[in-house]
Amino acid sequence: MARLAIVLFNLGGPDGQAAVEPFLFNLFSDKAIIGAPQPILWLLARLISRRRAPVAREIYAKIGGGSPLLANTLAQARALESALADVGEVRAFVCMRYWHPMAPAVAREVAAFGPERIVLLPLYPQFSSTTTASSYGAWREAAGAVGLKDPGHLLCCYPGQPGLVKALARLVRAGVEKAYEAVQQRPRVLFSAHGLPKRIVAKGDPYPEQVAQTAKLVAAAAGLAPDQWLVCYQSRVGPLEWIGPATDAEIRRAGSDKVPLVVVPIVFVSEHSETLVELDLEYGHLAAQSGVPAYIRVPTVGTEPDFIGGLADMVKAVLAQDRRIISSAGLRLCTPEAACCPMMAA
Repeated sequence: MARLAIVLFNLGGPDGQAAVEPFLFNLFSDKAIIGAPQPILWLLARLISRRRAPVAREIYAKIGGGSPLLANTLAQARALESALADVGEVRAFVCMRYWHPMAPAVAREVAAFGPERIVLLPLYPQFSSTTTASSYGAWREAAGAVGLKDPGHLLCCYPGQPGLVKALARLVRAGVEKAYEAVQQRPRVLFSAHGLPKRIVAKGDPYPEQVAQTAKLVAAAAGLAPDQWLVCYQSRVGPLEWIGPATDAEIRRAGSDKVPLVVVPIVFVSEHSETLVELDLEYGHLAAQSGVPAYIRVPTVGTEPDFIGGLADMVKAVLAQDRRIISSAGLRLCTPEAACCPMMAA
């Protein structure tokens, strides 16, 4: 029986009001987010984090002062350990990118555990240079610093993983039924994803195409009509041009059309500020102001059995192969235009 370490990558979030500004600084000092050289990057990160901290503190104050992301991710880690009980001695470690526990500390814990195999499992189903690639780079550096000879095998993306799709489809069907019961009218479904600046996509980031893949599969599994759903993007920051359409614009359009809405977090797998505040409170208020007849927000997959089972299946698939980087399909999922695909260098 193998001794297996699973490292779950996630964004992280401030655990209290005092952590908000340093969390933002860590975020904006990531060269994958703002592609500026040092020391300009450090100065920009300091300026942006100071300016955004008051607004961000207000956001987190609405959900108890800090982010619930760590607690939710720890629950997923424990559920995954249980799902892999037949594999051997399994420990799932949570590794956050911009707030604790971060890669240096987690790498020390993994080294102390002494695993025979390490699987790196991002809780970002769709690959992006700003999420999975950034977390992977930080992990490799930290693993090298503590002497881990094998930094691990990366499961780079899983936009069409059957367990993920099944879990989301069930939640979508429940949301559609709830919306219909409220106003006796077929709702429009918005698959809302975190946005990305167009300049990042232009460099070959496959994120939008993978988001579209997930949405298409979930819509089919949930029995949605082709004209009943669309993908849109939330959480724009700064003056850059971002991919669209924007979720808030689609909410206003639904109000003009007098169509009920079911909003689905298609890339987030656990609750945090962008679901609990942006989708629930801010966009819920916008929907009411815009005259949307009913506004239903579908929960994230969290510890849904199908989702956790899908993660476990992927871990077993990684263990059965010797590839350094692997997708849920085994080989490359990205189109040839996706220059940022990590499997190009694998």
